[in-house]
Amino acid sequence: MSKVDKNVDAGHSVVNREVVELDKSEKPLKASNDAEKAERYSVYSKREKWFLVSLASLSALLSPLTANIYFPALPVLSTQFHKSLELINLTVTSYMVFQGIAPAFWAPIADRYYGRRLVFIMCLSTLSLSCVGLALTPTNAYWLLLLLRCFQAAGSASTVAISAGLIVDIAEPAERGGFLGVYSLGPMAGPAFGPIIGGALSGSLGWRAIFWFMCIFAGCVLVVIILVLPETLRSLVGDGSIPPPRFLRPVIRFGNYTTGNNSQRPPKKPWANPARLFVNPDVVLILLPNAVVCAVYYGVSTTISILFQQKYPFLTQTDIGLCYIAIGGGCIPGSYVNGKLLDRHYKAAEREYKAKKAESASGNPEESEKPRSPFEQKMDVNFPLERARLQMIPYNLAVFVACTVGYGWSLEAGVHISVPLILSFFIGWSFIAIMNISQTFIMDLFPTQGSSITASNNLIRCTSGAALVAVEQLIIDAINPGWTFVIFGGLCVVLYPMMHYEMINGHKFRERRMKRLAEKARKEAETEAEKAKQNP
Repeated sequence: MSKVDKNVDAGHSVVNREVVELDKSEKPLKASNDAEKAERYSVYSKREKWFLVSLASLSALLSPLTANIYFPALPVLSTQFHKSLELINLTVTSYMVFQGIAPAFWAPIADRYYGRRLVFIMCLSTLSLSCVGLALTPTNAYWLLLLLRCFQAAGSASTVAISAGLIVDIAEPAERGGFLGVYSLGPMAGPAFGPIIGGALSGSLGWRAIFWFMCIFAGCVLVVIILVLPETLRSLVGDGSIPPPRFLRPVIRFGNYTTGNNSQRPPKKPWANPARLFVNPDVVLILLPNAVVCAVYYGVSTTISILFQQKYPFLTQTDIGLCYIAIGGGCIPGSYVNGKLLDRHYKAAEREYKAKKAESASGNPEESEKPRSPFEQKMDVNFPLERARLQMIPYNLAVFVACTVGYGWSLEAGVHISVPLILSFFIGWSFIAIMNISQTFIMDLFPTQGSSITASNNLIRCTSGAALVAVEQLIIDAINPGWTFVIFGGLCVVLYPMMHYEMINGHKFRERRMKRLAEKARKEAETEAEKAKQNP
């Protein structure tokens, strides 16, 4: 055995002995009613998992839908409130700011003691009530419109992070990519259909109908969650077989599971600031390029209504809203196909890893007697996690950059409208593939912080997106759409080496993190031993 392997195995043994929460939270729990004592990660059946993923996707839809359904009403609000478009745009800016900040507050609560269910209820209640307030806002109270938009963002934006945490709770790593792919269909449907719904409601029933629609939609999702959503936080319910506190139980019992015992419950995690995740180099190497890609995607989305109207003046407002179907339509199949590929590549890497371990264990009986949990396996320096998850990034990024540049030049040249629409379809396809790959990989690294890592991702994405959108029109006015999107595509290319470096050297960061955890556990054990000696 190599020196590196010995060090990693020593770290694993200490971590296991001290029950480090990152490890234990991903250990499958023993099924008490299984004669063969087969390991299981979650008590829920495949069908029940798909129901929970669908409910999570529906909840996560609320955030982008709330943001995008509002855009067609901006000129109407400017007239009704007697304010300039610049002031009305502040309601969009404030929404984006709170969209990035709010999950950083809610996610640690959902990841720590209070679980997914309670935070879901609090967020959706906030969203529903803020929509009622917005629908009733008098036109002489601009300040109230601005304030309630902040509350609306605080209630809706966090559903994305909490939903992602729910999937980590119930899905094993080998099936997580497929679940995340289907789950992300909800968030991607918002940008595609939000402007269409908003334009139809605003044009026929008035701008207040937009907020009444969102209130009814959010209220219906809230009722379903109250009735059937079980608590899934593993530090509260283990694999789902441990009953949570009574106030966290659904009205209607979900699933047919056996009751576990408290020894199966992983330890509760201490309070952690999601921003602390950025001290990990591998997090920065993935999330920073990911944020730039997301910002460029937002840049493309925001120019559809502006540039299409300039280049194709025959389009009506309804027609322009329908143009968003192309970019959103690309996200939907791209998310599904990419999820399937992620699962396939992970399983192939897992088979390769186990085969090599079995071969090396044939000459070392002690090695074969060391069972590894899914987290231990992924943190093993010999497991090709980075290659399994990130190998499709270069191909998707190449498609994204090429289509982004082509989109800009096609609009500048004023070619047939089908060309930018087709290009925007593939922009959406490749964008969601890159987002899903990055999100799945980071969740693999930090399985017990699903909501927090999603909140951190959301924070940097919203910040970069807001910054790019704020200067985008100034750049277009100065150098025209063609060169503007060349610059945007170039930014993605310049930052890609960060992802490539992680794909090649990421295993080193995993090894260092495991050693730090082992050293921390060793010191805690020594401290407890000293206390035991002093107080026999």
